[in-house]
Amino acid sequence: MSDANVKATGGVTDDPIRLGSILYTLVEPHRGHEVAYNRWYERDHYYAGCMIGAYNFAGGRFVATADLKALRLPAPGGPGGPSPIVADPAVGSYVSIYYVLDGHHREWNRWAVDQVKVLHASGRMFPERDHIHTCLYTYDWEHRRDGEDGVPAELTLDHRFPGMVSVFGELAEGVERSTVDAWYREDYLPSLLPGTPAASVLAFTPVPLLIDAPGDVPRQEAGAERFLQLWFLDDHPAGSWDALFAGQSAALEGAGLGRLLWASPFIPTVVGTDTYTDRLWAPGTGSGGAGEGTR
Repeated sequence: MSDANVKATGGVTDDPIRLGSILYTLVEPHRGHEVAYNRWYERDHYYAGCMIGAYNFAGGRFVATADLKALRLPAPGGPGGPSPIVADPAVGSYVSIYYVLDGHHREWNRWAVDQVKVLHASGRMFPERDHIHTCLYTYDWEHRRDGEDGVPAELTLDHRFPGMVSVFGELAEGVERSTVDAWYREDYLPSLLPGTPAASVLAFTPVPLLIDAPGDVPRQEAGAERFLQLWFLDDHPAGSWDALFAGQSAALEGAGLGRLLWASPFIPTVVGTDTYTDRLWAPGTGSGGAGEGTR
């Protein structure tokens, strides 16, 4: 649901296209196969695995280059140990996000599982990759920095923001989700976002995959105590990382509401090119791909 002060204009009082749920899939290509993976995904799987399905009305792909991965939170070796979302900060190079129309999650989910089985049987799945975090999430709320003049939740992927940050958190024991949501929407975000590149924040709750989903997607905990936020930025995320994200974990814990599990900056892929395939890992840590901008 949107903030109360965010309403459609032009006489539309109830937007017929409403975000209901998303698929969030974070993947790591095997080193030496990053170019082939990128081409397979954007030329085949992005469409055949999701976008041709009914009620899947938007999609987007993002990449974390080595310099962006170095910003991820919590920092390696910090208190609390590795993140339960992504244990190794060097993996999870590509994330794809798909928006599903409100009221049609069950139909889309059933189609998606059946469709990927067809693709497996047809040899159209790419084996040289690992699922790092693939989960379904229901949409809870949005907060726009600019109120009704901001980009609606349903258009955030098509807007092609220059930066996107995924923030995973966990509620403190005994704390209601409504309390954490109210803190973000009424206190933290209204005081933090003005004057920053953070244009929109969308919040989600995890839901489990279907029991018969293909086994190459690891089953991860989809507990109600966890949450996902997508922060859409008007600029490259590195420039505002410290101001917007470095202190968020301390603020959440200081309020006694929960803890940050993982936060990672991403930038959009350049569709139709192999841009960034040679920047996924720090030099000397693995084989790179084709040069930037090659096809």
